[in-house]
Amino acid sequence: MLAMRQIWITRAGPPEVLHVREAPDPEPKAGEVRIQVQAAGVNFADLLARVGLYPDAPKIPCVVGYEVSGTVDRVGENAAGFAVGDRVFAMPRFGGYTSSLVLSVSQVMKMPDRMTFEEAAAVPVVYLTAHHAMLFTGILRTGSTVLIHSAAGGVGIAAIQIAKAHSCVILGVASPSKHAFLREQGVDHAIDSTAGYAGAVRDIVGDRGVDLILDPVGGRSWTEGYDLLAPCGRLVAFGFSAAASGARRNLFHAIGALLTIKKWSPLSMMSDNKTISGVNMGHLFDRLDLLEPQFRSLLELYHQGVVKPHVSRTFRFDEAAAAHQYLHDRKAIGKVLLLP
Repeated sequence: MLAMRQIWITRAGPPEVLHVREAPDPEPKAGEVRIQVQAAGVNFADLLARVGLYPDAPKIPCVVGYEVSGTVDRVGENAAGFAVGDRVFAMPRFGGYTSSLVLSVSQVMKMPDRMTFEEAAAVPVVYLTAHHAMLFTGILRTGSTVLIHSAAGGVGIAAIQIAKAHSCVILGVASPSKHAFLREQGVDHAIDSTAGYAGAVRDIVGDRGVDLILDPVGGRSWTEGYDLLAPCGRLVAFGFSAAASGARRNLFHAIGALLTIKKWSPLSMMSDNKTISGVNMGHLFDRLDLLEPQFRSLLELYHQGVVKPHVSRTFRFDEAAAAHQYLHDRKAIGKVLLLP
C-alpha cells in the first residue's frame, strides 16, 4: 500500500526539482520506532544539497532533512522507553522530508507536554548548533560581546536567546528589514548585512573587539571577523553560505568564495591570542555522549522560557519548492517548516 509521502531532490537544480513521491510505509526493526511526521525543518544545508554543493548529502536523487517532530505509531522490539502515541522530536542524518520515518531510539527524544509540533521541529538542529557553538566550542562567558551573522535565521535567533540569557552585548547582522525584529529579540546593535559589516562593528566595539563571533557565511567574512576579535576572542564557523549565489549551482562563484578564505597558522593565532573553531552538527550525530546532554540542557532552557522557537512560515509538502525559494530570497525570520 502506498502511504508514505516524501520530497525528493530529483536532480541538482532550482527549487522546482523537488518532487513529492509516494512509497510504502517503512517498518521499524529492533531498537527502532516509526514516527508519523507532523513537521519537518528546512535548513540551509538542504538548499546546498539541492544545488549540488553539499558534499555530505546522499547522491542525487535523494531525500534530505535533519529534523522532524511527530507521533510514534509503531514500536519495534527492544525500543525501550517509547510507546505508541508518544510525541517526539528526532534527528535523522538525512531523510527528514517524509511523512513516515523509522529511526533508532537513540535519535529520538520525547517532547515537553506544552511544546507544539511546529516548535519541536524548529528546535533540534538550530538550537543544538547554537548551543554547541556558543557554550561547548565558543566557551561563552557572561557579559561577553557577541557578534551573530544571519541573526534573523533559525540559528541566529537561537543564539540571541542564549546570549541574552548570559547578559551579553549582542550585535546581530541581518538585512535592514529585519532589524526591528532583532531589537525586539534583545539585539543591542543591529548591523546591515547588505553593506560592509566590519566597519559598523568596529565603530561600536572600538579597539576592545568582539569576544565571540558566530559566522555561517564564510569566505571574506571570516577574515574580517578574525580581525575584529578581542584578545582571547573566538570565531566559530558553522556554514559557508557565501558559496551559494542563488537558487542554482554556480561553481565559479563557489570557487571564488573559497579563494577568499585566508589561511591562518597556529603561530599567528598564538601570537594574536585568538581562536578559530568549526562546527558541523551533521558530523556529530553519532556522538550522543556530546549531543544528548546538550539537548537535555536545551529542554531545561525551554522550561525556563529561555528557548522560544520562532517559526517564520510553514509550507505543505507540495509547496516544497516555494519553501526553498523563500529561504533563497532571504525572507525568513526564524525557522521554515514543511508539513506533510
